[in-house]
Amino acid sequence: MSVFHGKRAFITGGSSGIGLALARQLVQQGAHVAIAARGEEALEAARMELTGLAGEGQRVLAYVLDIADREAVTQLAPRVVDELGGVDLLVNNAGIARPGHFLELPDSLFEDMVAVNYLGAVWVCRAFLPSMIERGSGHVLNVSSIAGVMGVFGYTAYAGSKFALTGFTECLRQELEPKGVGVTLLCPPDTDTPQLAGEEAFKPAETRALAGAVTALSADAVASAALKGVAANTVQVVPGLDGWLTTKAWQLAPWLVRRVIRSKVAKAGG
Repeated sequence: MSVFHGKRAFITGGSSGIGLALARQLVQQGAHVAIAARGEEALEAARMELTGLAGEGQRVLAYVLDIADREAVTQLAPRVVDELGGVDLLVNNAGIARPGHFLELPDSLFEDMVAVNYLGAVWVCRAFLPSMIERGSGHVLNVSSIAGVMGVFGYTAYAGSKFALTGFTECLRQELEPKGVGVTLLCPPDTDTPQLAGEEAFKPAETRALAGAVTALSADAVASAALKGVAANTVQVVPGLDGWLTTKAWQLAPWLVRRVIRSKVAKAGG
């Protein structure tokens, strides 16, 4: 029996991509799942799909929510805890991304990235963690990115917000560990999601050159790696061999990685 059987999970950005893949796998493993997202139509479609996978007595709930709206998050949390029966796994997955050259990106984009990718996770944690801490159990999964541990050309706005999430997660782990609540950071590489598809039209040539011929991971593969990490209380999960090798090289020999980046950027015309 899965360690998630009977557990209760709340997932932001749960209507598509990695969030939906996590929700799908959790439901299949016997968990009660609540998803939240801004788009009502996609959210309802996801809820119906998950309900079809659920067994008798399993709860599948969906809530329209903009996590950048602190008041909305604060008001929704007690309702979710009540209707779901508590939260054992809190997943901060909602996020937005838009690549481009730094001076060509609008100011509002930097503000939006911070509001959603970083502060949105902060507001969700502040709203849901008191009940988990009071119970002395639970787990937080924050979805960052490889761009949240190393810089990637073209992602100044995105990486800045994800670096903030990475630092926040490390500090949060130190606070919550003595209270019985685990914290895991997920740093996926390029993942085959609607968000990645939406980024393609905006990627600079240098960004494309850095990506090379690497095939994006499936959302299901990323979700599976994430849940294994949560089950093992892993500090940081980097799915896929390519992603793992890249982050390990950055940790051990950042000078070498920077040299490779400079070479590829130069060839692409940077």
